Amino acid sequence: MTETFQFKLLATDGKARRGEVSMPRGTIRTPAFMPVGTVGTVKAMYLDQVHELGADIILGNTYHLMLRPGPERVARLGGLHELIRWPHPILTDSGGFQVMSLSGLRKLDEQGVTFKSHVDGALHHMSPERSIEIQGLLDSDIQMQLDECVALPASPTEIERAMEMSLRWAERCKAAFGDQPGKAMFGIVQGGDIPHLRVRSAQALAGLDLKGYAIGGLAVGEPQEVMLDMIDTTIPHMPFEKPRYLMGVGTPDDMLKSVARGIDMFDCVMPTRSGRHGLAFTRRGRINLRNARHAEDMRPLDEESNCPAARDYSRAYLHHLIRANESLGGMLLTWNNLSYYQDLMAGIRKAIEQGRFADFMAETQENWARGDLAPL
Repeated sequence: MTETFQFKLLATDGKARRGEVSMPRGTIRTPAFMPVGTVGTVKAMYLDQVHELGADIILGNTYHLMLRPGPERVARLGGLHELIRWPHPILTDSGGFQVMSLSGLRKLDEQGVTFKSHVDGALHHMSPERSIEIQGLLDSDIQMQLDECVALPASPTEIERAMEMSLRWAERCKAAFGDQPGKAMFGIVQGGDIPHLRVRSAQALAGLDLKGYAIGGLAVGEPQEVMLDMIDTTIPHMPFEKPRYLMGVGTPDDMLKSVARGIDMFDCVMPTRSGRHGLAFTRRGRINLRNARHAEDMRPLDEESNCPAARDYSRAYLHHLIRANESLGGMLLTWNNLSYYQDLMAGIRKAIEQGRFADFMAETQENWARGDLAPL
């Protein structure tokens, strides 16, 4: 832990990086996967469990927490860390993505966005300054700039307009954030699937000398090849000595390939959402526990896992819980999935330190390709 926000590179292997983000509330080992705790809860998990699995940081959502319980209330209650009993770092997104994707009524202009709450229909206005104010009231450790995220595909004119707007909002967010020694504000590179716009966005944000940088506007429906091409295009124009965060990504394969390109941080709802819907991530790939083949299979998901959910419960029982719509089924599979994601990150970090990341990546992908155990 340090009194100021610091990022230190400990090892590199090709473009893959092993580092540490140090802050007053703790150290974040990178590459890092941040479980998503949208409204102050990582769904179906105790936060003590989440930390024990290896998570150094979780993500909170500005849009949802703004609507309920409300940032001013959270501040009166001692901040988000105190309220949810998570003393470790928290990153909050700006709320921009949810404003664009969830609200039924929105009006966007230079000052910000006016939108209709999906909870009660009330109208709200979020400016860059208000987004940073809300994140401050939540007592977030890493705060994201407000940006405009455009769903792909979109016209070049629309993508460029949103990217330029996001750059202007980044400047306003930086001014609103001010000087907070133990915390950080990250900028977000936009530009859709247009290479020269990604480059222009990354270069302009680098000129703001922020504490860290994210790549946004990907994992929004485009093919994986497009996402990887945009990472390849953008990375050379992001500061080498600052952390790089790929927002909303992704699958284990997405993360492996992104680490190979120089990404340090990830978040995604996939492991928790998939677990609630009967899908397990394992070293043998994805396993759908809804399938009838598991109904009388007393073997565990993975006999070698350190996670009790994967090692100690039979597939037959997990299948029964999921088919019976019992909450325990989603809890156990979420536990398994977050364990697998954190174990994957730990394996990646160790491989980079040992200079064998390419071998680790190949071995991991080979295991996925080999597939699950044969049915009984």
